[in-house]
Amino acid sequence: MSKHIVPRDNFIYLTIAIILLLLFSAILDQYFGDIGERILLAIFVLTLASGVWSIKGKRSFFRSGIGLVLGIILVTLVGYWLDESGLSVLHILIMLVFFVLTCWVAVQQVIFSGRIDGNSIVGAICIYLLLGMIWAMLYLLIENIAPGSFKGLPETGTSANVDSLIYFSFISLTTMGFGDITPALPLARFLTYMEGLVGQFYLAILVASLVGTRVSVWQQKGDDS
Repeated sequence: MSKHIVPRDNFIYLTIAIILLLLFSAILDQYFGDIGERILLAIFVLTLASGVWSIKGKRSFFRSGIGLVLGIILVTLVGYWLDESGLSVLHILIMLVFFVLTCWVAVQQVIFSGRIDGNSIVGAICIYLLLGMIWAMLYLLIENIAPGSFKGLPETGTSANVDSLIYFSFISLTTMGFGDITPALPLARFLTYMEGLVGQFYLAILVASLVGTRVSVWQQKGDDS
């Protein structure tokens, strides 16, 4: 990510980056399998760290080319070591906490900043994507603790199911529900319908409110002029 990203445009770049990373995740999962998923997850983490967390403080170390490469290698190796050491649940919990905290930081920048502009509206979309990732980690956690929580997963194992459960999370968040992957146990079902409710209320209330406020600001400026 560019070192010139500032609070007024960070979410525009970040949202584009997340969408591209989700696209590349599908491509790597289809053609490169496990190692591709691990590397892309590391890039995903560092992209969020650079786009959201570094806005709160000094310039992120991961924004430099060398720092980004070293960060990708470090995150990939740590994730691999945790999975191979039988600590997959700990790895997922770390990722879950990271996504939750990142989402909260983004919420503070979008909702509690007192500034409604185009970047804030795009930030609301970014938060929506982060919600999908949070639920994906929750599904992955449940599947690791209680295998068989979901029917239709192609394989067992943490990294093998990442892309499938990200896919399931987003079709649940948007209430599309194709039925190719289905929750089989009560806790999995609970999280699935809660994600659908959160997704619908989020779009109906928060995004609509931000857009409405932005339109009101435009109209007020037009009246004043």
